[in-house]
Amino acid sequence: MSAQNDTPGTIVLIHGLWVTPRSWEGWKHHYENRGYRVVAPAWPGLDREVEDLRRDPAGIAGVGLEEVVEHYERIIGELEQPPIIMGHSFGGTVVQILLDRGLGSAGVAIDSAAVKGVLPLPLSTLRSAWPVLGNPANKSKAVALTAKQFHYAVTNTLSESESAAHYERYAVPGSARVLFQGAFANFNPRAATRVDFRNHRRAPLLFIAGEADHIVPPKVNKANWRLYRKSPAVTDYQEFSGRSHFIIGQDGWQDVADFALNWAEERRTEMK
Repeated sequence: MSAQNDTPGTIVLIHGLWVTPRSWEGWKHHYENRGYRVVAPAWPGLDREVEDLRRDPAGIAGVGLEEVVEHYERIIGELEQPPIIMGHSFGGTVVQILLDRGLGSAGVAIDSAAVKGVLPLPLSTLRSAWPVLGNPANKSKAVALTAKQFHYAVTNTLSESESAAHYERYAVPGSARVLFQGAFANFNPRAATRVDFRNHRRAPLLFIAGEADHIVPPKVNKANWRLYRKSPAVTDYQEFSGRSHFIIGQDGWQDVADFALNWAEERRTEMK
């Protein structure tokens, strides 16, 4: 993939666990209308349609966070200019790792899963992840949430019927290995989610949290954000009230998308 020399530049969107790049469909169109080239590659093993992945999740099982990060590192490395990198959920974790490796002109981590060193473990986070983490035999499998589990974990601010519609549109099995890597990172000195919080050379980073998020409550994002106080690099935090983990798709997502991009444009300009 080669980047075009268009203005204002390129945005790379990184999806999270249990979904595909389809989860970014609104954002992609929204940002393209603002003149950006937008690329939203799938994780390794997820480069098929949602419906196909549900019928046959082969290729998802066993994919680890290292493979996901290296996949996006290769894609970004082929671009002619450093892009704005945005990620949701575990995609936010990937954004943090990529920025730590010197990639990107600015990064936005939305409802980001925790990196190594983040200590809070709210009950709602544990309940959301328990369908996978509750069975150690899941570690090398592709595991799907049920519609009921998806409603609690992802779309808890929506009605059951609204949640069911989004479940049918977006939900796919996810690599349990990624979730296990994130959950037990603080017990692993070589955890895939480790970053250098003191890195002063990385690009500006914004954390966005949803006030009603069950999987990654604001408490987790705030703890993650505070760890970066050890670095003089720009690190900001913004919380949106009434937003669930489905912050990138629930009504009003345009406000979140505009805030993220306006912040990235401003901070990226300041760094030039």
